[in-house]
Amino acid sequence: MTVLVTAGVPASTASGAVPASRAVTRVEPAPPDAVDRPVADRRDGRSRSPEPSGSASPSPSGPAVSVGIRLLDAPVNRRDDSRAHKYIVDHVKPGTTIKRRIVVENSSPVQRKVALYAAAAAVAEQGFVIAPDRTENELSSWIRVEPGEEALAAGEEVEALVTIRVPRDAEAGERYAVVWGEISGTDGQQIQNVGRAGIRVYLSVGPGGEPPSGFEIGPLTGLREPDGTPVVTTEVRNTGQRALDLAGELRLTDGPGGLSADPVRVEAATLPLGGSTTVRVVLDHRLPDGTWTAKLDLASGWTRRSASGTVSFGGATVPAAVHTDRSSAVLAGGLVASGLVLAVLFGFAYRRRAQQRLPIPQE
Repeated sequence: MTVLVTAGVPASTASGAVPASRAVTRVEPAPPDAVDRPVADRRDGRSRSPEPSGSASPSPSGPAVSVGIRLLDAPVNRRDDSRAHKYIVDHVKPGTTIKRRIVVENSSPVQRKVALYAAAAAVAEQGFVIAPDRTENELSSWIRVEPGEEALAAGEEVEALVTIRVPRDAEAGERYAVVWGEISGTDGQQIQNVGRAGIRVYLSVGPGGEPPSGFEIGPLTGLREPDGTPVVTTEVRNTGQRALDLAGELRLTDGPGGLSADPVRVEAATLPLGGSTTVRVVLDHRLPDGTWTAKLDLASGWTRRSASGTVSFGGATVPAAVHTDRSSAVLAGGLVASGLVLAVLFGFAYRRRAQQRLPIPQE
């Protein structure tokens, strides 16, 4: 039996979301989380692209469509796993059934029906990829949400139960899905506005303990872009056997004149097994040129890694000093000089001897 604790953390973060027990996810684009933008679907079968702003907004003749969702439970053995307080993250054996409670809120200004269901997702090179509409995959077929639909007044919440039943013959591996809360409404012009917010599911299946998670951080590099913005970059590679959601902070110290900069929040796209990504940390353009000591701390759940090094911004790169071995040149020069001295001495001695052998003139 899995013992659960109250998560108390919103499933997805969004500007304007209220922290603590009433924290909910608003329908707006947030790539690190499972949040869909509202899309207007025409009844003639055609659809247009999502609005540039993901926040639900009133149409000319209809109220806004908005929904929030958060996770209530997390396993006790993942109390220190920050991901398990936002998403459904677990490792189970085939034949296991797990349950999680969630809360869904109608954030619209009028009464709406909220549909609750699971749909497919994947982790690819570009990160956590959400399948369109109610696309099903193996994991979503194992998930049931009760109730499946609920009419909620404006601002009203409902608690729902998510049940995941893993078949006894399920193959080992990690699977991905999203549990969605969806609200729709019409604007009176044959256009249906749909908004949904969701909670990611990362479920590892297999015998024994959980597969290890791990990653490597490459060397840190500093540069200043053409517009003058300083950036620190590094390569991060997933070396473990589970997908990773990396977040952390970058600290800069020992700058010019002993300056230090405030920590900067860092986030990266979800890393698949064996995947790698370039982490770019954009800094304040007022950061002065010069050499700094940089330390990058990253974590995915309870898996943490750090990297540090010296980075510089602006100015010409100073090449490493070149030390040339000049001993052979000195030796050659010494031999030449010695040879000249010997030649001079030899010539002087020869002339002395020649003068001594000159015949004495006869009278």
